[in-house]
Amino acid sequence: MARLSPARRVALSLVGDRRRRDARIRDLARDDAALEALSPADRALAYRLAVGATAATTTLDELVNAYLKRPGSLEPRVRDALQIATYEICYLDTPAAVSASQGVELVRSVAPRAAGLANAVLRKVAAETRLRVDAARERLAAGGADSADLALASALPAWLLRRVLDDRGAELVRGLAQAQLEAAPVCVAANGLRHDASGLEQLLEREELEPHAVAALPGSFVLGAPAGLARTGLVTAADVVVADQSAQLVCRIAAPAVSVDLLEVGQGRGTKSILLATAVDAKHPSHIVAVDSVPYKVRLSRRRMEAAGLAATVTCVELDGCLLASENLPAELDRRFGTVLVDAPCSGSGTLRRHPEIASSLSAADVSSLASLQARLLVAAAARVAPGGTLIYSTCSVLREEDEAVVDAFLASEAGHGFAIEPVSQAPACQASARLAQVVGACQTPEGYLLVPPAPDGGDGHFCARLVRA
Repeated sequence: MARLSPARRVALSLVGDRRRRDARIRDLARDDAALEALSPADRALAYRLAVGATAATTTLDELVNAYLKRPGSLEPRVRDALQIATYEICYLDTPAAVSASQGVELVRSVAPRAAGLANAVLRKVAAETRLRVDAARERLAAGGADSADLALASALPAWLLRRVLDDRGAELVRGLAQAQLEAAPVCVAANGLRHDASGLEQLLEREELEPHAVAALPGSFVLGAPAGLARTGLVTAADVVVADQSAQLVCRIAAPAVSVDLLEVGQGRGTKSILLATAVDAKHPSHIVAVDSVPYKVRLSRRRMEAAGLAATVTCVELDGCLLASENLPAELDRRFGTVLVDAPCSGSGTLRRHPEIASSLSAADVSSLASLQARLLVAAAARVAPGGTLIYSTCSVLREEDEAVVDAFLASEAGHGFAIEPVSQAPACQASARLAQVVGACQTPEGYLLVPPAPDGGDGHFCARLVRA
């Protein structure tokens, strides 16, 4: 009888907690003492298994059920263990025999009598299903874009992949599928009030985080050894912010040419606020008024601004962004702004590898509902743009219904009268940096929008439109 590895035991605990509490797996992992106690290698494996099994839940259920006579009778903890083992067999590089053996022990740890069933199922998964997955991935790598191959190779829902294929073409959907099963790069950016690019790089090197500079984004680094970031306290102290490269590109495009007042709609946890405040001139930060409708996010953002030294620069307001065109607004909002950024809530279809719960819960109806909300936010926010000002619309979706369709409908509406598209490559930051202009230009659509495709070794999928008010 093989001995169950601690990494797989912790992964099963995390997946079970997520199912019972309906929580986010990344939030659970962030505070899990058992995960933190593992060696770096085991910690990485446990995290990868827990996140991967969560993202692929729907597909893994189908693969496991194919070998069960009565799928509905399977105990939840046994199903969790079989999903984790099937994920490792089919989608990681662990030898199949090792994955299957450890999977049997994982099931035995929660239901000893089910070990025989697990052995039968996982041996078939290793002998049959893994070969099918490998073949599908090889066909994609060779340039194929069959929807069944895309779904099997990435463990993403077939309807979503077909939608992306129809919207964006074979190359982008292949990148999305191939990126899904790779660990997302961890990228950090400096708090410009405290560190310049050189100083931060030296600090990250001293902490043995293996920083690699992002050429087009000064002060931004991809970490080769990100597992040690939490223990440094740099994120908690707001010396750095963790932000995907594509999200940082959006902040550079949104940054005004001079330190002017900026309205941020959809502040979330305040990451973009910190980046925007110091994007132009760290010594003279732009003043930002940021709104969000979720009370705990507003409270969290206020604490982060204090930690970052930006409490006097960034004003956090609890407000539904759809009310921005209303009367009787708080004094901070009852005016016009030189720049308004709408960081719209969206499907997150460009960030699936970072948000594993999305894949199994998102539906086409959800996308349409979000697009309706995005349209209302954009119309309301437009009322706060000063004459000659700039309106930025951004999502982390690669679906046309949430991106171009929302902007085009706005421009055709009465609220959009007087606004015109300005190509993202003409943003002030691009005018000031040839390297940034080159990167942004490579992702600029014919209409002048930014569309960053998700890539296995690069950033997430993001969309951004830049509109100027006459």
